[in-house]
Amino acid sequence: MNRLHAPLCSQHGVVTLLLSLIMLVLVTLMITTAYTLSTVSLHAVRNIQVRAEALAAADIAIEAQVGSPFTDAPAAVDDLPIDIDQDGIDDYQVDIAMPVCVRATPADLASVSSVTLAGASTASAWQTVWELAATVTDPRSGASLMVRQGVRVLLSQARKDAVCA
Repeated sequence: MNRLHAPLCSQHGVVTLLLSLIMLVLVTLMITTAYTLSTVSLHAVRNIQVRAEALAAADIAIEAQVGSPFTDAPAAVDDLPIDIDQDGIDDYQVDIAMPVCVRATPADLASVSSVTLAGASTASAWQTVWELAATVTDPRSGASLMVRQGVRVLLSQARKDAVCA
């Protein structure tokens, strides 16, 4: 009886070996897929981070432009270095286009700001709308981003005539 069962016992080893190889292939596929997905996710997160940092760099540059008397002498600013992570190394280059006066409308007497304009009365105040555009470049990756922002500035008649055609 032992001789009749011997070939069947040797068959169990082959079946076990085949199942083990199939399981090994499946586990390898799962690990490879997990690695690929994690790499793709890492690249996506890096792209989102670079975009968010570029937007922050553009905001810093535009806010600096708005905080300056840009309506006195509108000018373009080329290659403004921005250090986002404060490590002493410039991370982004920002180019700010020349501010453009898009629109000028007479200020409504009832809604004129309490800000006093030099040599202006409420009758000669103008609400001007300016467009500021910043192009941010990441030198490491070569990524580029353009941001446009509008700002309203209250100007006197003389200033409006000088800077808004």
